[in-house]
Amino acid sequence: MKAIRVEEHGGLEALRYVDVPDPEPAADQVLIEVRASGVNHLDVWVRRGVPGYTFPLPLTPGNDVAGVVLAVGERVRGVAPGDAVVVQPGVSCGRCAACLGGADHRCPRYCILGEHCDGGWAERLVVPGANVFAKPDDLSFVEAASMPLTFLTAWHMLVDRAELRPGEVVLVQAAGSGVSSAAIQIAKLWGASVIATAASAAKLERARALGADHTIDYEREDVPARVRALTDRAGADVVIDHVGAATWEASTKALAWHGRLVTCGATTGAGVELNLAHLFFKAQSLLGSTMGSKAEVLEVFRHAAAGRLRPVVDAVLPLSEAREAQRRLEAREVFGKLVLVPDGKETA
Repeated sequence: MKAIRVEEHGGLEALRYVDVPDPEPAADQVLIEVRASGVNHLDVWVRRGVPGYTFPLPLTPGNDVAGVVLAVGERVRGVAPGDAVVVQPGVSCGRCAACLGGADHRCPRYCILGEHCDGGWAERLVVPGANVFAKPDDLSFVEAASMPLTFLTAWHMLVDRAELRPGEVVLVQAAGSGVSSAAIQIAKLWGASVIATAASAAKLERARALGADHTIDYEREDVPARVRALTDRAGADVVIDHVGAATWEASTKALAWHGRLVTCGATTGAGVELNLAHLFFKAQSLLGSTMGSKAEVLEVFRHAAAGRLRPVVDAVLPLSEAREAQRRLEAREVFGKLVLVPDGKETA
């Protein structure tokens, strides 16, 4: 089968479109014909490499997958060949206290498809039977593959970590990203008022179309000052930030007394300064967040099936054009998600 492989870290040339052996499902696994696979910043880190972290190269990237079941292992129940499914991006042991308590993302053996084991940038994929669930009929394979990682991340940040309440003000940085476009919708679903930032008029317009109440051009406007003006000087109750160094100062200055800043990444750098006096005097909280539970993914998709959350697909590209997909992502030419489909395959 065809797949994208990273054999050594590097530039876009490190993404190689090659032939690899067809995978075979073990007794507890499902073999899936991939119809669509999402593109995430995590795939960029897999290709580039991260100082101090070892990826199990060679590796097939791709965290988000939707497809059709081809075969199931003898111990798999509730899934059959021909089923249209979505893949849970997080794999866990299923036996430890965290897994049994519904917090599988805290499992000591937790891993993410496409980061710790082969992912969905391929024509076929094997995953544990526990990691698949039925694709909602109203979502295409492309739409379904655009949602798991980013919507799970945003949901966990807002609902679990920030404990968002109706009527609060949420500042969402970099609205064009997959996580932020999901966060805008989730915050509105929970009855919050949303202020979204972006660096172009087109992205700000799309943020408003998703439900943002106010928008700020972070390259031309003073974000903290605008947030204070929009909130009668109170600031934002919750700030969602995955950008890192480039937005950190604005995010902390825009935060209200007793506010919560939640971060899930640092695409522009992890080295930031923190004024501890502001933190303790204003009783603010800084919260880290990574992924979320399988149950949260199912909750997200229940809302999507009911039309309360919408996939945000920027463009669909053939699998062989994975380099172009990452180029667009790194150049910030994307609003929402890019999705890859196997060359010449049906996508809907």
